[in-house]
Amino acid sequence: MKIVDVAEFYAELGGGVRTYIHQKFEAGARAGHEVVVIAPGPEDGEEERLGGRICWVKGPPMPLDPRYYVLWREDAVHRILDREAPDLVEGSSPWSGGWFVARWPGSAVKTFIFHQDPVAVYPQTFLGHHLGIDRVDRMFGWYWAYLRSLSARFDATVVSGEWLAQKLRRFGLDRAEAVPFGIDKAQFSPARRDPATRKRMLERCGLGEDASLLVTVSRLHPEKRLGTLLAAFHRASEARPMGLVIYGDGPLRDWVQRKAARVAGVHLAGFVADRDEMATSLASADAMLHGSAAETYGLVVAEALCSGLPIVVPNQGGAADLADPSYAETYAPGDVAGCSAAIGALLDRDRDALVAACARAAQDEIGTMDDHFDQLFELYERLIQEAS
Repeated sequence: MKIVDVAEFYAELGGGVRTYIHQKFEAGARAGHEVVVIAPGPEDGEEERLGGRICWVKGPPMPLDPRYYVLWREDAVHRILDREAPDLVEGSSPWSGGWFVARWPGSAVKTFIFHQDPVAVYPQTFLGHHLGIDRVDRMFGWYWAYLRSLSARFDATVVSGEWLAQKLRRFGLDRAEAVPFGIDKAQFSPARRDPATRKRMLERCGLGEDASLLVTVSRLHPEKRLGTLLAAFHRASEARPMGLVIYGDGPLRDWVQRKAARVAGVHLAGFVADRDEMATSLASADAMLHGSAAETYGLVVAEALCSGLPIVVPNQGGAADLADPSYAETYAPGDVAGCSAAIGALLDRDRDALVAACARAAQDEIGTMDDHFDQLFELYERLIQEAS
C-alpha cells in the first residue's frame, strides 16, 4: 500500500517526530509499503529518504523555533495528495495539517494521528494539582468538541495506548485505535549495569557508592515538572543518602540549573546523544524518577524498565500506564510530598525482586518499534479493506 503522512512538525533538525518518521520509512520499505511524507520546509522540493520520500512545501520559519517551518499552503498539500494518489493518508497534527487532510476530497482512507495531548501538556501541568485532572479536562470541553469535529472526518484516530483510546472515547472520539509504541529492547538491558559507571555518576553528585542513585531523563520543559522532582528529591534525601542525575536539555535549562544548584546531590548531565552511553547509565542507576503526566506513551520509562530500573512516576498519563505495583511507586502529578514518599517507599523495597519484576514487564508488556509498525500497517490494511 501507499501511505502519505502530512507531517506538520517534521523538520531536518527536529527531535522525536523526525526519529519516528525515519523509523516509519525504514519499516515501510521492509514491509513493501511506499511511505511518503509531506512536510513544511524552506523551499519546495522532493527527496528520497531511507526507502521513502519527503515532499517539501515551502513555508515561513516558526517564530519561536526556526528549526521548524509553518505548513500553511493547503492548495500545495492537496496537489501533492492528488498526484501521489495514496491508499491511506495520515493527518499527524490537530492543527493545520490535520485539517488539510480532512478537507482533501480524495477517496483514500484517512487516519488522524493523536500522539500529543495539549490539554495535558499545559492546562493540566499548571492547574491540575490545584483543580484536579478531571476538572481541567471539563474546563476544556471546547477543545474536546474541536477534536470531535476534526476526528469525525477520519476513518480512525490512532493513539499510542488503550488507556488513551478509552479517554478519547469518553470525550466522544469513538473511532480511536490503540497502536502502542515500542523501544530498542536489544539496546536497553540490565546486562549493561556497570559498577564503575554507577560510581562515577554518584561521584558527580558528590556521593559515595553506599548512596542510592536515581536518574531522570527529561526534556527541560514545564510539562516534565522538574521543580516537583527536585523538591521531592530534596525532601527524600534528608532521610538517606541519595543522588539524582538529570539527563536532558530544553527551554527551562537556566531555571532548572538555578533550582538544582540549591539541592545537594543533584547533577545535571545535559543531553547525551550516545544511546549506548545512555543505556549504560540507566542500567547502572537504582531507580528512575519521572515527573510528566502529559505523555501519551512513556518512552523513557519503557527504556528504564528494559534496563532493569524500577520507577517512581505520576499516576496519570502514559508513564502511569506502564507502572505496575510490582516494580513502581506512583504519586499524584505535582505532589511533592507524595513523590518524596514514593521515592522512600521504592528504595525500601527489595531491589532483586524489583529488578525481576522489571524483567517480566520488559518481556511481556513492552514491544519494539518493529512491533509498533507491524500493528500499524495491519490496522491500515484492515481499514483499506473495510473501505473497499
